[in-house]
Amino acid sequence: MQTLRLASDLGGSANAVAIYQASQDIYDIFDKATVLYEGRQIYFGPATAAKSFFERQGWHCPQRQTTGDFLTSVTNPQERRAQTGMEDKVPRTPEEFEQHWRRSPEYQALMEDMQVYERNYPPGGQNESLVQLRNQKNYAQAKHVRPKSPYTLSVIQQIGLCTKRAYQRIMGDIAATATNILINVVLSLVLGSVFFNTPDATVGFSSKGAVLFMGILLSALSTIAEINSLYAQRPVVEKHASYAFYHPCCEAIAGIIAEIPIKFCSSVVFNLILYFMAGLRREPAQFFIFFLITYITTFVMSAAFRTMAALTKTISQAMALAGVLSLALVMYTGYVVSVPQMKDWFSWIRYVNPIFYAFEILIANEFHGREFTCSEIIPSYTPLVGDSWICSAVGSIAGRRTVSGDDYIAKSYQYYYSHVWRNFGILLAFLFGLMGIYFWATECNSSTTSTAEVLVFQRGHVPEYLQENDSQTATDEEKGAEHSQTKPSEPSSSVQAMEPQKDIFTWRDVVYDIEIKGEPRRLLDHVSGWVQPGTLTALMGVSGAGKTTLLDVLAQRTTMGVITGDMFVNGKPLDASFQRKTGYVQQQGKSLTKSHHLPLTLPQTCIWTPPPSVRACDSAPCFASLHL
Repeated sequence: MQTLRLASDLGGSANAVAIYQASQDIYDIFDKATVLYEGRQIYFGPATAAKSFFERQGWHCPQRQTTGDFLTSVTNPQERRAQTGMEDKVPRTPEEFEQHWRRSPEYQALMEDMQVYERNYPPGGQNESLVQLRNQKNYAQAKHVRPKSPYTLSVIQQIGLCTKRAYQRIMGDIAATATNILINVVLSLVLGSVFFNTPDATVGFSSKGAVLFMGILLSALSTIAEINSLYAQRPVVEKHASYAFYHPCCEAIAGIIAEIPIKFCSSVVFNLILYFMAGLRREPAQFFIFFLITYITTFVMSAAFRTMAALTKTISQAMALAGVLSLALVMYTGYVVSVPQMKDWFSWIRYVNPIFYAFEILIANEFHGREFTCSEIIPSYTPLVGDSWICSAVGSIAGRRTVSGDDYIAKSYQYYYSHVWRNFGILLAFLFGLMGIYFWATECNSSTTSTAEVLVFQRGHVPEYLQENDSQTATDEEKGAEHSQTKPSEPSSSVQAMEPQKDIFTWRDVVYDIEIKGEPRRLLDHVSGWVQPGTLTALMGVSGAGKTTLLDVLAQRTTMGVITGDMFVNGKPLDASFQRKTGYVQQQGKSLTKSHHLPLTLPQTCIWTPPPSVRACDSAPCFASLHL
């Protein structure tokens, strides 16, 4: 209620609250109060004047009774009490209360206030207020923002703020980023040790192709984990978009921008270690081309997987598509199945495979313009005379002791160095195209939908698993005939709102010790007991005896001290689900003996002051602490 009070004071908002049995402190927060009696209004005005209004009618407000309780008791014939001598003058029915209210000066003052308000703010002036509100919104908007746009910031400002927030998220979870970089270091060390110092000879052709394939593949497929992160933040983005905080596509753009330095650091540590450990071509131009292609490919595949996440509704759909895509990318990159060996009906996949173009660039970059020493000659005898011998590697020429790298990749992969910059342009086209689709899909697929659900317990309806069906072969018509023969006056004992509970809760020698001002104090001293389903147990004792403390200890809701002893459910120690299976009602008011000054006996107190949890105790053990 304090939050609503602050919202009204600071934000100028109007709040209406339906409340029952409000304390005096809560009631004093309200400016106005209205009282309804069977749908008829019997008071509306200042909250401070409500009590005196009904007292002037002739109703008696007992001492120490809150104003809220007094107002609600007026509408209850069993609770309200008329003042002495006013028993025949006070209204009794809702109609009489309403007539008395309409004849009262408070009602006339209310009508005058409403007329003054209508004169100051006529109903036809709503358009002027709307125009004024729009002008205020347009004045608060930044430059380059459409006047009819619900956003107050420009797209550039939205991207800037979202990028700042993205970096704050990264710094808040720096361990995840550091772990990703560490994983890349480990992968590069493992892969570089497997293909350590591949020889610059024909015997190293296969190893060089393998290390280049694994390098580009790991850089590309490592971005598949971004699907999980996008789905984790999608509810927040959808909620912010519904409030017109920013465009969802601005958040998508900011996510890409924030990933640039992160991916750069990951690519640097991965490519440096892998490139030089594997003994690839140690020339500056070739190294930077290798780094550029792997870095660009990372963003291309990141855009591809992000697009899948943006186009789908569930993470299972996105991961299924990502799995199929990954399989196609691996198979039709050009290494597992080379281009000459691809079948015609599936060879078209390589044209829509960004890794295929990147792999061709890396292969051509490594082998172009180089002569590799032949490691195996056929036939293997000496002396080598003329062109009667040839190297065993693909692309070799009879009588030559070296094999041209260009000839090897042309015959083995059908790759050519002339395709390098063409393929780089294709990679950029993939990058910008997939990014555009990703931004568009994020903007169009981020609308919130209502997911509110209502669980209804229909009166008289019993779930199938709770029905005791004597005849399993009975048809629906027979069931209907049986129900039609049941007399309405006969109670149905088979209707149960909850499944019967059978767990027995026991505790033995429970001791609760705490420390107050450096001195130990024992609040519970070897307390034992047990409860079974279908029973209601009363914890009785004077104030300070430890009733509430025992309930707190049994419910495992204590935050300090040392608890010893045994607690079991069906003879087994309590598990983590114990708190979820038990209900706990905090201590609230006192009994009627203290609140209404009625001389009730103990049985009468138990009857007239049932705890709030009694209704839920039909089939489960419950506790009730009585403050007498």
